[in-house]
Amino acid sequence: MTTLEKTKITVGATIHASVERVWNAWNNPSDITKWNSPSPDWHCPTAQNDLQVGGKLKSRMEAKDGSFGFDFEGTYNEVVPFKKIAYTIADGRAVVSTFEKQDGKTKLTTVFEAEGENPLEMQQGGWQAIVDSFKNYIESTNN
Repeated sequence: MTTLEKTKITVGATIHASVERVWNAWNNPSDITKWNSPSPDWHCPTAQNDLQVGGKLKSRMEAKDGSFGFDFEGTYNEVVPFKKIAYTIADGRAVVSTFEKQDGKTKLTTVFEAEGENPLEMQQGGWQAIVDSFKNYIESTNN
């Protein structure tokens, strides 16, 4: 499959918080470890983030029962503070997240290239669950 043929999947949420709060929690490793999981039986024990073009992001995701885990890694291609982040995952797929101000709220949208091993619905569901976890984290800690 060539880059032009890759299927793109979109996930997102409108979050009741300022774009600055959303941006900071999306990118701060201490916050990432609190929200970066698709369900309560998973967690993110470690996260690193060098938010600049050429910088790396890395997080470890694990099942809490220890049955499975993996590293998620990427390299930043574009960083526009409080507006856009683009990176390439270690397997070569592109990811773009945008942050849009909307009347005191923030619309977060992530578009990513699908991988070929799992059904599209499963990939979308997994990434959407992480965005939903992020939204819940922000809205439950937003002061």
